[in-house]
Amino acid sequence: MAGEAAIIELAAWLQTPPGRYLLAWEQAQMDAAVVDLFGFHALQLGLPELPGLRSNRMPHRWLALQHPEQMQSTALSAPGVALHCEFDSLPFESNSLDLVVLPHALELAPDPHQTLREVERVLRPEGRLVILGLNPASLWGLRQNLGQVLPGGPRLYLPQDGDFIGYWRLRDWLRLLSFEVEAAQFGCYCPPLRSAAWLQRWDWVEPIGARWWPVLGAVYFIKAVKRVHGMRLIGLERKRSARRSAAPAVAVQQQHKEQGP
Repeated sequence: MAGEAAIIELAAWLQTPPGRYLLAWEQAQMDAAVVDLFGFHALQLGLPELPGLRSNRMPHRWLALQHPEQMQSTALSAPGVALHCEFDSLPFESNSLDLVVLPHALELAPDPHQTLREVERVLRPEGRLVILGLNPASLWGLRQNLGQVLPGGPRLYLPQDGDFIGYWRLRDWLRLLSFEVEAAQFGCYCPPLRSAAWLQRWDWVEPIGARWWPVLGAVYFIKAVKRVHGMRLIGLERKRSARRSAAPAVAVQQQHKEQGP
């Protein structure tokens, strides 16, 4: 299966020096993003190599995987439950989850639009969505494109399979599904090098890239919230009604002129 081959290829690539470099940056961003998100139910779609919910404190956390082989080889590094399901047909009720994280899940999905629609369905109003994706508009993406289009060009730097979705394109998808982007960040500005030693030597470029060309990082991180237009916050409305009813009434005195006989 093409989808399974892409997942296996990505898992193998994450064991390379650039893959470990990318994974370390992503893990740091994910831990900081979900630690203060509260609720009851959280779900991660794919990529067991990155335990995206390990710093979250929701009582019910799931790791969803698309292929049974992953279930056998996956050891959860944080409390949670692994389940096997299709990402475009999640076994959860509508408006039932408080948090969903997608670490490269859209890039490997057969139909990323349907996967995102399914995520919107299961998230409750004001639920949070966290997405990680490889940025095609980066030095890494350029190196990958050159390897694909030039005959005899450099060998591919990133996994061959998968649709790398651009940041602005993904923001348009989110807006159409009534998601509001709360935060976005880019990272991994080192050139597309294969050696761990050379990647370490280029650490100095990270703060420079984040300041001067922030949207050209090799990976992007998006944190969004599901908005429901027309939804009224009942508790807030009751407080407002109570304040209105408790306001003192103003008595208006009218003076009547006495009319003579």
